[in-house]
Amino acid sequence: MITSRLSSKSQTTIPQPVRKALNLREGDELVYVIENGRVILMRDEGDIFSNPFATFTEWDSDADHKAYDKL
Repeated sequence: MITSRLSSKSQTTIPQPVRKALNLREGDELVYVIENGRVILMRDEGDIFSNPFATFTEWDSDADHKAYDKL
């Protein structure tokens, strides 16, 4: 288990093993997803509105990208 401590300003350092696993670099943005009392931390891969397939993986085929490319 990897832990970190919350400061009085509600800040924490992301531990090195987590930074390495997510390939995080200075300036990267993070996404937090809360599900069933747990938080999932992810590296932000971009604006979901610029990539409509980001949240609908069932529509992520080459044919889908080609069909919706110019919308």
